[in-house]
Amino acid sequence: MKRRSLLANIRKAWRDGLRKAFSLFPQSVRFAIFRSFVECDPAPDKRLVLKIAETREELEECFKLLHDAYVSSGFMKPAPSGLRATIYHALPTTTTLCAKFDGQVVGTLSLIRESVFGFPLQAIFDLKAVRARGGKIAEVSALAVHPDFRKTGGAILFPLMKFMYEYCTTFFDTRHLVIAVNPNRIEMYESLLLFKRLSESKVDNYDFANGAPAVGATLDLRSAPRKYKDLYDKKPRRKNLYDYFVRTELPNIQLPQRRYHTTNDPVMTTELLDYFFNQRTQVFEHLSNREKMLLHAIYDLPEHQKMLPKMTEPPRSGKHPSTSGIRSSARATFWYRPTMAKPLWPACAWSSCRYSASWRTPTPNCRSGSGATPQSNWATTSNQQCARWRCAAKPLGTRSSMVSPWPSPIWRGVNSSAP
Repeated sequence: MKRRSLLANIRKAWRDGLRKAFSLFPQSVRFAIFRSFVECDPAPDKRLVLKIAETREELEECFKLLHDAYVSSGFMKPAPSGLRATIYHALPTTTTLCAKFDGQVVGTLSLIRESVFGFPLQAIFDLKAVRARGGKIAEVSALAVHPDFRKTGGAILFPLMKFMYEYCTTFFDTRHLVIAVNPNRIEMYESLLLFKRLSESKVDNYDFANGAPAVGATLDLRSAPRKYKDLYDKKPRRKNLYDYFVRTELPNIQLPQRRYHTTNDPVMTTELLDYFFNQRTQVFEHLSNREKMLLHAIYDLPEHQKMLPKMTEPPRSGKHPSTSGIRSSARATFWYRPTMAKPLWPACAWSSCRYSASWRTPTPNCRSGSGATPQSNWATTSNQQCARWRCAAKPLGTRSSMVSPWPSPIWRGVNSSAP
């Protein structure tokens, strides 16, 4: 055991020494070296399948692979469950992608769309500049590749990135990707995928990664094709990421089959939520009372109640418990809920319109001021007002009458500019 620990320390010291030596080169040289390692196969092995993780087995393999990768990197301590599942994985606005080889999950990443819980990286990085450019944002998180495939020249990583790019640009209604990565890996994203840093300085303590340092970065998917073409178009095909991301069609990718006007692919049924977040882990149990209230607002159907964590009653004064910890991203999503693909999404607790599982057409009450008018940050793929919402029995047009699970609407003290 001591010998193994000694060898691990020697390898770590060797890698750290190489990184320090590598950092002495000019940035242009470092980036050129990273790009020389690109090896994207336009015809991957047929045993490789890229898809959304949707079954209990697939999700469990993804969470286990992520756990093992985080433990080995020092981003978390070993969990009794052997899984890394977070509250973001429980949300219908999160999609987990997986790469399977011969039926085994060998790669995974999660795309986290904005919700009332915000983004993990918003605890430490400011997204005002990204929001100012317009368009929806998704955080790329929970990336892991099986150890057996980490030294295969990107045989799993590049197809997984290709799947992410195609899914975000075609199905996920996303313009901006944001990431928070270890400083040792940020230049890979900058040199290959052309991410731009959110700030020049790194954060020394990122709670979401067990206090490890992190650097934030963003990629505008609207301008990415042009930049990829300028950089890669004259390179050989196997090193041409423009051709790979934009032109190449991989038969290994299984894109979701769903209605044209939806932008999310929620897979968490009541049974899966209970299994992963109550039985296998204690994610729900460890939520704050405020987070439990938000979760109840998201999953408010009768069949959800048994698996949801118990929350304390709001104060008799009618004031909602302190909302000072709510991330700024929640401010918009309290009022403009993303459209959903399945009737797992709950009633919209902060507007007078509620989600329609039967996909009814708009009702006359869905009008300006009712909380259901289309907004610029809604899915642009739908041209129907309130197509997936039905209004409450009585149209409600004022803040004081907004439907809310608490005596006082949660917007008080959180978003004074809400409609």
